[in-house]
Amino acid sequence: MIKVLIVEDDPMVAELNRRYLEQIDGFVLIAMARTVDEALGLLNKHDINLVLLDIFMPGTSGLELLTQIRDKGKDIDVIVVSAACDMQTIKKALRNGAVDYLIKPFEFERLNTALSEYRNQAVFMRNRDVMSQTELDRRILGREQQGQAELNKGLCRSTLNAVWENIRYAKGQSFTTEEMANSVGISRVSMRKYLDFLKHIDILSMEVVYGTVGRPVYRYRCINSESTIIKRYL
Repeated sequence: MIKVLIVEDDPMVAELNRRYLEQIDGFVLIAMARTVDEALGLLNKHDINLVLLDIFMPGTSGLELLTQIRDKGKDIDVIVVSAACDMQTIKKALRNGAVDYLIKPFEFERLNTALSEYRNQAVFMRNRDVMSQTELDRRILGREQQGQAELNKGLCRSTLNAVWENIRYAKGQSFTTEEMANSVGISRVSMRKYLDFLKHIDILSMEVVYGTVGRPVYRYRCINSESTIIKRYL
């Protein structure tokens, strides 16, 4: 799970961000802070992976917190969530390493996209020691190939990339929905949608395994790892 700190001085906005975060697989809220000083104390106390950071804070700007995180060499990523929309602030945030920038007010889908892409990149890089230029362009820098096919409604391209990467890593071994969901870091319900899609385009086969007790287990296996069909959706 990706451990998150929300830094937001408005209690209502902080609560909204908390509720949004709870709806996205793979993240856990560790704490919330209303000032930069409070946030620094929490960062020293807890093992945080990601900060959702507001800019307009009482006393000290959120940009100062971002600067201090970088100056101290902390292995922490920051997504800015702020009403600040002037280019000077945006440029400074990006130059100091913000991985994304959301301007208030924003839709849930925008935050969902930001966090899903962040989660999928984290999973991808965790399973890699080196990567090719093609992988870097597509998976990290977000330079998508031309001529991509449309995904079914409710499916995310970056999540499908993460699912496919883990399926290839299985090297032909069968797996359950739960096993693959745990590997990718999403819920079983969400994972089932992706596995059903891959089965529909003849990338996966499915076998029903009946045990002595309880419900039958559905096991999937990749039957077409070299297919060019899947590449159109990645």
